[in-house]
Amino acid sequence: MPTPPYTLAEPRVSAALTRMFEAAARDDETVSRLRSDRPRDDRGTRTAQELADMAQEIYMPVSADGGRLLYNLVRATRPATVVEFGTSYGISTLHLAAAVRDNGTGRVVTTEMSRTKAAAARETFAATGLDDVITVLEGDALRTLAGLTQPVDFLFLDGWKDLCLPVLRLLEPHIAPGTLVVADDVDLPDLGPYLDHVRDTANGYHSVTFPVEDGLEISCRL
Repeated sequence: MPTPPYTLAEPRVSAALTRMFEAAARDDETVSRLRSDRPRDDRGTRTAQELADMAQEIYMPVSADGGRLLYNLVRATRPATVVEFGTSYGISTLHLAAAVRDNGTGRVVTTEMSRTKAAAARETFAATGLDDVITVLEGDALRTLAGLTQPVDFLFLDGWKDLCLPVLRLLEPHIAPGTLVVADDVDLPDLGPYLDHVRDTANGYHSVTFPVEDGLEISCRL
């Protein structure tokens, strides 16, 4: 029998992930430096674009185990269209795209507000040979995703946590019963309104927390 495809193990992809995870390991140092450079930053007074620009050096990735879980979920559910809110430098996107490639069908539509991150992610996607299954929507996700007309068959939310619920509500008309919606970082307070929404079955979801790193919330549309 032929060897089954496994794109995550392909040298270009595995090398890119290794490089980015190593860079992401320095996120805490980067955050400390940025805070010392801007000691009086107040998020409440800054626009979303300003916040994205301030964070353009920070990877903020899904964990390695979280990425592998995303890969498995996409392989199992075989979605035609995967939508991701929050590309950053593309670690989670590579896991999603690798699963799409190994499924032999589908595509990933992902969003990023930081121009620096979007450009770096595009370079990585091209270098790994996965750019043909990835569409990067640059800008405010609440605007770029508003033009989406096709069904959303798998949704991963990993952008600003206070925007996860607005993004979900924006896309809900395109989310059919049985679709998985996954959100990262359940331990972060700003994700609270989103978690309240998906954990209430009256809102049309059955939800479970998967204990990996800061936690992934996996919700099934009812």
